[in-house]
Amino acid sequence: MSYDNNNVFARILRGELPCQKVYEDDATFAFLDIMPQAEGHTLVLPKEPAALLVDLSPAALQAAILTTQKLARAVQAATGAPGMLISQFNGAAAGQTVPHVHFHIIPRSPEQPLRAHARDNADPAALAAMREKVIAALAAQA
Repeated sequence: MSYDNNNVFARILRGELPCQKVYEDDATFAFLDIMPQAEGHTLVLPKEPAALLVDLSPAALQAAILTTQKLARAVQAATGAPGMLISQFNGAAAGQTVPHVHFHIIPRSPEQPLRAHARDNADPAALAAMREKVIAALAAQA
């Protein structure tokens, strides 16, 4: 899978497409998935352009996993979920639909079934409300 500079995540990083951003630093960017598998489903991207995990520089990989850890804590606090599914797909054969490295943070609860990956759009108002909860949980970590 080669990197496409016009993939949806590259366009979000350049500010060409909107998103429900919850976090950004010099090396990473995080936002809510518009087709969440569970409430609070968050995506963490390195800003470095790379389609696959093996294509990332060590510095970008380190930044991405540290941001994933930080956001996992905040998402868990914001949702109250007892568990967190952290996933990362490499290549179309593995289920990767956007050719930009990204980590999924998906809150898990035994009583809530996991929705299908990249299938149904969430209500924009619900996403905006969740965004505020995650941002507040991040602020509480500081």
